[in-house]
Amino acid sequence: MTLAEIKSLDQADPLAAKREEFLLPEGVIYLDGNSLGALPKRVVARMAQVIQQEWGQSLIKSWNTHGWIDLPQRVGARIARLVGAEPDEVVVADSTSVNLFKVLLAALELRPGRRAILSDIANFPTDLYIAQGITELLKRHELRLVSKEEIDKSLDEEVAVLLLTEVDYRTGYRYEMAHLTRLAQQKGALVVWDLAHSAGAFPVHLNQAQVDFAVGCGYKYLNGGPGAPAFLFVARRHQAATRPFLTGWMGHADPFAFSPEYIPAEDLRRLTVGTPAILSLSALEAALEVFEGVDMALVRQKSLQLTDLFIQLMEPLAARYGFQLATPLEHARRGSQVSYRHPEGYAIMQALIAQGVVGDFRAPDILRFGFAPLYLRFEDVYQAVHRLAQVMQSGLWREARFQERAKVT
Repeated sequence: MTLAEIKSLDQADPLAAKREEFLLPEGVIYLDGNSLGALPKRVVARMAQVIQQEWGQSLIKSWNTHGWIDLPQRVGARIARLVGAEPDEVVVADSTSVNLFKVLLAALELRPGRRAILSDIANFPTDLYIAQGITELLKRHELRLVSKEEIDKSLDEEVAVLLLTEVDYRTGYRYEMAHLTRLAQQKGALVVWDLAHSAGAFPVHLNQAQVDFAVGCGYKYLNGGPGAPAFLFVARRHQAATRPFLTGWMGHADPFAFSPEYIPAEDLRRLTVGTPAILSLSALEAALEVFEGVDMALVRQKSLQLTDLFIQLMEPLAARYGFQLATPLEHARRGSQVSYRHPEGYAIMQALIAQGVVGDFRAPDILRFGFAPLYLRFEDVYQAVHRLAQVMQSGLWREARFQERAKVT
């Protein structure tokens, strides 16, 4: 495909105007929105308002006058539309890891007599660590780790919870959510989905798939900023029976009664714990305004076009320099990222970043490229591959400075 043809794709892109709503560094092609989303312009103005006016002038009155106290539910309702849930089924609080701890414990209690948590051995490590911690805490459960291909046959009468991430963080492989949810439930298990690489990247259909529980983060495709709070989903049918095990004051039925006895809130607020992080919640709320009126089906369509183009343009480089595609070609099995394996993946990625194309690396050998359709252009994809070709042709990646491992990869 020629550069002229690629530019014509940008001209015809129905989402093209969204790029202007983000602050993007000049000369940088950002292919790491699957790790940290770009900064929406409206977040800058919102943070100034919260800090200077709400905190600076209204002070503690802002809990009421500016609705700070309702931010977890209000922001959750915005996310609910993006993940196929009802507004009262999503709340924003804490981190993905903490939220997973909450919902996984709640799900296990709903399946007494069953002792196993089943997950993919390649699942994101924090999910596995949380599950391991719970098994050590409870002393009566076990974590079973199997390959993707073994999930179906590993679901038996001992499995209480199937724990999966919809899109594999390394390869971009996308699980078939509806099929696996149905299969697990037919076996009597509940399902917890991690949507860290799904929410904001393409349409998610939690209720359509009859999902039980889900968690996700706010700083990747939702663009909420570094360390943005996470969200959790509990289907309405489970909410009354979902017991909170982190029983903090904000989950109390009447937190300002200051009763010594914990009584859980009747709604999903019961799964909140401590005081909401107002600055980060406000940033996430403003970031989510970018999605207002956006048809997520168009986001998915552009995502597939971008990743298809990237794979197509990479073919000559893959053949010449030994890059091995790790991401499925099948659209239904692909998230919004493309990953390649290469034994010198870390050094190549550092050299590419130095040339203004920002992706990232995942051990042991994955170069990972994320495609955020709201602000990425087709021409960006073309230029990214062109710069990678220059890195490989020049041997730039062999320089010693690109071999040194940083703390964050």
